[in-house]
Amino acid sequence: MTFNKIFYGIWIFLFALFAFWQLNDVDPEVWVTIYAMAMLFCVFAVRGIFPKIPLTIVVVVCVLGAIYFFPGGVGDWISDEWAQKDLTMKTPAMEENRETFGLMIIALVLSPALYKAWKGKA
Repeated sequence: MTFNKIFYGIWIFLFALFAFWQLNDVDPEVWVTIYAMAMLFCVFAVRGIFPKIPLTIVVVVCVLGAIYFFPGGVGDWISDEWAQKDLTMKTPAMEENRETFGLMIIALVLSPALYKAWKGKA
């Protein structure tokens, strides 16, 4: 089994969990769709399919979204999350911070697939 299959196979499972956890969010249709899309590109990567233009669009949009939502007080947010010891949403800032890092995770996970797409390697 190749590294691609193992790496993206793990991320298929993780993105499925992320999508599941978004079901009780205030805007589940947005975030479940985003994580399902990331999961779909991971399925493609496991199969050795690297669609250049769609991957480029997804990674660029995720990076731009993360920049747009990037929190001013990351340290404060992490301290607040750690102090509350559960995953309940206490403030709108927590929601934006989590969304920012979700988009960053998607961009980082799909970046190797994007590299393969542009290099023409499967």
